[in-house]
Amino acid sequence: MFHKQAREQQSDHTETMVPDPEVMPKAKRRRFTAKYKLGIIAEADRCTESGQIGALLRREGLYSSHLSQWRQQRQKGALQALTAQKRGRKAQDAMMAELTKLRRENQSLRTRLEQAEAIIDVQKNSRICLD
Repeated sequence: MFHKQAREQQSDHTETMVPDPEVMPKAKRRRFTAKYKLGIIAEADRCTESGQIGALLRREGLYSSHLSQWRQQRQKGALQALTAQKRGRKAQDAMMAELTKLRRENQSLRTRLEQAEAIIDVQKNSRICLD
């Protein structure tokens, strides 16, 4: 009798633990303004006691690597270095882009020419054999 009740309670419990089918949205990359970065650096520089910087980072949801990276950027050039930087490849000037495009096109045409010459050679040889 006890085992039957335990199984019924267990089956009731498993029915209520159905996972939520909703898909969670993907987290977005955080972007920090130069003013915010400088404010956090200044606040961290004012920390004198042990554990204050850690409390600051926890409160703001930051990592120590943020702080060290921002300090390095500040040494390089204050606000200019702290502004958001575009990720990915650097844009090429128009002349270099055109040159790259023409080189690719030239290589493609050379490959097609070699294929056409090979086909013509095969056709010439087949005519000689048939005659």
